[in-house]
Amino acid sequence: MRCWREPDSLIKCGRLVAIIQARIEFSRSVTSRMSDNGLKAVLILMGGFFLLALVLLERPDYLSTPAMLGGIIAAQVILAAVCRFKQAFFLALMIAFVWAGTNVPDQTVWLQGRWFVLGIGAVTGLAIYMKDHNHHFSTFHLIASFCVLSAAVSGLVSAYPEESLLKALSLLLLFVYASSGARIAIPVFHPEKFFHGLLVVCEFLSYFTSLCYFVFRWEFYGTSNSLGAVMGVVVIPILLWGVLTAHTLNSRRRLGFAVLLAILALMTSFARAAICAGMVSCLTMCIALRQYRLLAKGLAFAVVLAVAAVMFVPRQSEAPTWDGSQSVFDMFVFKGKPEQGAFGSRKGPWQQTWEVIKEHPWFGSGFGTSQTGDDLTNIQTKYTGSHIDTRVVREHGNSYLAIAEWVGLLGVLPFYSLIGMTLLNVRKVFSKVRVTGNAFLPAIPAAAVVLAGLVEAMFEDGLFAVGYYLCVLVWALAFILVDLIHYSESGQHAQESVPSENWGGLVPASAGQ
Repeated sequence: MRCWREPDSLIKCGRLVAIIQARIEFSRSVTSRMSDNGLKAVLILMGGFFLLALVLLERPDYLSTPAMLGGIIAAQVILAAVCRFKQAFFLALMIAFVWAGTNVPDQTVWLQGRWFVLGIGAVTGLAIYMKDHNHHFSTFHLIASFCVLSAAVSGLVSAYPEESLLKALSLLLLFVYASSGARIAIPVFHPEKFFHGLLVVCEFLSYFTSLCYFVFRWEFYGTSNSLGAVMGVVVIPILLWGVLTAHTLNSRRRLGFAVLLAILALMTSFARAAICAGMVSCLTMCIALRQYRLLAKGLAFAVVLAVAAVMFVPRQSEAPTWDGSQSVFDMFVFKGKPEQGAFGSRKGPWQQTWEVIKEHPWFGSGFGTSQTGDDLTNIQTKYTGSHIDTRVVREHGNSYLAIAEWVGLLGVLPFYSLIGMTLLNVRKVFSKVRVTGNAFLPAIPAAAVVLAGLVEAMFEDGLFAVGYYLCVLVWALAFILVDLIHYSESGQHAQESVPSENWGGLVPASAGQ
């Protein structure tokens, strides 16, 4: 062999032999794990078929009802998502929550079904995440656990402990999933793949929403505030990031057109909180990347689309009416009622929330529960008296006031601490972007959506309403942002994503040394 005749050939042959041996051992371990997983999958499928056979023998009429058939199909889809947990479960979870919160058929079924999906995601995600020896938890996750404890304590002292504790349990499931399952959805080596998938979904939502509202006149999201929240908090910031990172001129133009459609849909909602949220998020992103020309163009297009939304585009049922005498400014700032002021619709809920905080200053009224003096005789509710779910009747007009009312001044400390740490994480991302000018950082879209969600929460109640799909998405991205910052500061992404000579990453770099 030539390796015995050349200098240093013995070292090269030793490295080659070590690499081959390491690859053989790796292949054996992978084969062993695959065989074990295959055996487990066969056993699980056999057990599932056996259980299904018993159910059908006991109740043969189950397959004769559309509801049961739909439930079986949904269970199969969820099982398939669990089998592909890292790749598919996050999307399945968001579909379940969106289905429960939009104007679609069988919406009421998913009002309960979404909790089963979230519970499965929390348990499965935690089990998979803990198997990874590189898992880590930080102060952020510790404070999140204190938030759950605070919600549970407020539920124990609530006038409606059963409902409040159930809502505290939903918060626990959300934070457990966000701390484990949502983090698994982000590939450690290539986290940008997740956000490029999110970009594709947002582009689809822009076109789909335009067809629903401008062509078919179908109010898919139910309320104008929900339409504005989806467009302003999620779709527009993500699409703007896509425009900034587009590789070709055609893709940049296509995404730019999708941004314009999303802005038009946002303007037709007249949702001031969502408009402010989208504006703050996009301004922050453009200023951090020094895209001042794009920022000026975007503001000009936004003004033109706002005028079009008032004068030409058909409005929704909840939109304010325009009689021609009001200015565009009055329509958006005062919603056609300048005599009430800009915050006329918020003063009443804010005042009522302060009154409840004064009555229950320390431990609050119970997480997710509120007292109201409205007439509830026409609304079906489990409890009698002056109580009902806050998402149905009681409006707070501010998520930060709402959580203070629910858990009291003592219990609100971990929640405000969690929000403060989230804002610090957003600041870290955009500060780094300002210094480096790198628009391809995967943390940018996560920080943009989280920032928009926190701004919108200043005028809406959805930040801690666990049943709301935007609440699930914003907090999942907030927990994901913690990991992205951790890997960025430690240099793990940059180190592991660089191609090397270790057989495409199948063999540790130390094997050849």
